[in-house]
Amino acid sequence: MNLTDKIVWITGASSGIGEALAREFAKDGAKLVLSARRLDELERVKKSLNLPDASVLTLPIDMLKPEEFGAKTQTVLQHFGRIDILVPNAGISQREKFLDIAPADFKKLMDTNFTSVVLLTREVLPHLLAQKSGGILVTSSVSGKIGTSFRTFYCASKHAIQGFFDSLRGEVWREGIVVTVACPGYIKTNISLNAIGKDGKPFGKMDQNQAKGIPADVCARKMVNALKAGKHEIIIAGFKETLGTYLKRFAPGLLWQLTKNYSIKAVEE
Repeated sequence: MNLTDKIVWITGASSGIGEALAREFAKDGAKLVLSARRLDELERVKKSLNLPDASVLTLPIDMLKPEEFGAKTQTVLQHFGRIDILVPNAGISQREKFLDIAPADFKKLMDTNFTSVVLLTREVLPHLLAQKSGGILVTSSVSGKIGTSFRTFYCASKHAIQGFFDSLRGEVWREGIVVTVACPGYIKTNISLNAIGKDGKPFGKMDQNQAKGIPADVCARKMVNALKAGKHEIIIAGFKETLGTYLKRFAPGLLWQLTKNYSIKAVEE
């Protein structure tokens, strides 16, 4: 897949992996739609790309307001005339026990990480199908393959992402649509700081493994390369997380013994 002049719509583009993805797509000559809630941060990212103004559209979006997705999609089409690649990347994590999270908070997490992604895809996909070309590069997680304590709803949302896009791929590949699911492990971002914690408040602490994680730009480059190569899935993680995905498939009992106390220790520390 040649990305030159392709129109790439990235959600969660104001920080972390999303911001790094914007830079990587820009390096490959794409034109970008940058979406997140904070317009000032989107403008900061846009400025850092050193692209012509006409090549970058900043489009604020609230993933908890799916009723606006149709109008947002039309704004992109009016500006660029087409959409070639959708990158649903916005998300939120969790650092609290299942029974200690209020229903409103776990609904917020599931709606942000899964339902909104599906509904935005539903708006964009018909345009990709009409073109008989394009791609979807969605950010899942190693947590979409392995469940861990204190991450119940986060893991559930990412398992749902895996199942949905693996299924969707079977419906659209004949029409020239590439569906790539990226499964990052620990990436050096602020995801743990902003995770849902006690009483629904941000967790506010950096996980030690997150702080030592793979740089976001390295993760983004691997994701973009996987899309260009037409890969169905890519795991971007350290040795332990990658090993865990294999143990989950071939030796789940051993994985349980190795990980059953892991998340508890991480949160308590």
